[in-house]
Amino acid sequence: MVVKAIKESKTDKLFLIANYIYLIIAFVIVLYPIVYIISASISDPAYVSSGKMWLFPKGFTLNGYKLVFENPKIWTGYGNTILYTFLGTMLNLVITLPAAYALSRSDFVGRKFFMGMFLVTMFFNGGLIPTYLVVKDLGLINTMGALILPVAASVYNIIVARTFFQSSIPKELQEAAYIDGCTNIKLFLRIVLPLSSPIIAVMALFYGVSHWNSYFPALIYLNDEVKYPLQMVLRQILVLQEMTTETTGSGVSGDIAKAMNDKAEIASLVKYAVIIVSTLPIIAVYPFLQRYFVQGVMIGSVKG
Repeated sequence: MVVKAIKESKTDKLFLIANYIYLIIAFVIVLYPIVYIISASISDPAYVSSGKMWLFPKGFTLNGYKLVFENPKIWTGYGNTILYTFLGTMLNLVITLPAAYALSRSDFVGRKFFMGMFLVTMFFNGGLIPTYLVVKDLGLINTMGALILPVAASVYNIIVARTFFQSSIPKELQEAAYIDGCTNIKLFLRIVLPLSSPIIAVMALFYGVSHWNSYFPALIYLNDEVKYPLQMVLRQILVLQEMTTETTGSGVSGDIAKAMNDKAEIASLVKYAVIIVSTLPIIAVYPFLQRYFVQGVMIGSVKG
């Protein structure tokens, strides 16, 4: 049996060409900042600040990474970020998964009421000042709890996880577990969770990336620099660079101006190196969770 290939029309060919052109442009737009940051982190800061280095490295140097690894604040921030991300993600999973599973059960009394209350919080919240007052009254200012507890659960993630449980865990399995004398807690821990590795990976990735990139709660609630996460340390470096650059261009002359300019170049070099160092863990983890990530997005978008 001979299968004839479908002949593409001119319109189809033009559409494919337009798609390829669009994808190439999008790829270049996304790739260029990554290549630029990597090149800037290993280039002479004089070439970077003057604009001579625009894509590939010039004046190869690893001084930026050397300064990063020698800076105790960056290592402290790195350790704090790992701690906040791990504990925060664990708390998120402990709250999100049981809540999503309970809301997925058709025999859960009051399911629609609780789901409606959750949805309200997606559109209305107390705002920054009321939230700060609540955190302050709870005695969480300048503590790790201020960064973790206010974001202990995300309604969007609960909805995605609930949809997964509804579509992937058959009711017959639950009924068979009940016949064997399994309680609700045992059913969730011994049967549902082992079958839910895709959604667990998706939730861990969502929450983990959010905690890793978070800096605003630390800016609001933390007073002690020793407790700053890595993103706050990076922010300090950026602010220092901007202040130094403004001071350098404010009419100061002689050796002082040169010293300030050198300090600005060093700050710029460290900035790019810190960006690479702070991004590496997420880049390293994502390929292993990519298929779960795509699956989780499709679950939440198709079967809401």
